[in-house]
Amino acid sequence: MSKKNSSDGGLVFSTEPGRISPACQKPSTQRGCRKNSTVSLSDGIVRISMETKGRKGKGVTLVTGLALDPDELRSIVRDLKKKCGCGGAIKDGVFEIQGDHRDLLMAEFATQGYKVKRVGG
Repeated sequence: MSKKNSSDGGLVFSTEPGRISPACQKPSTQRGCRKNSTVSLSDGIVRISMETKGRKGKGVTLVTGLALDPDELRSIVRDLKKKCGCGGAIKDGVFEIQGDHRDLLMAEFATQGYKVKRVGG
């Protein structure tokens, strides 16, 4: 059941589950205008940094610059989390490893043949 506002044609109320695409006014599971998941472009350098901002003083190691598809990235992150013995997450193509593991990650990426840079302090 849905009601539409006649003045602008936008969706006002819906019992449909999920998000509605503003472009085609269809649920995200059915819409044809879905963005294709593409691999972000990279310059070939893996950048490893440490960040504590917004985490109540807890440090996180950030790894950027890996131009891989999401499945490959998930498997690499899974293996790295096991090596470091800690948790982590992937957010917008950047993956976070809890704690300061910059040296371990730099050595691991260097052995895999990536060009690695340490960013920040």
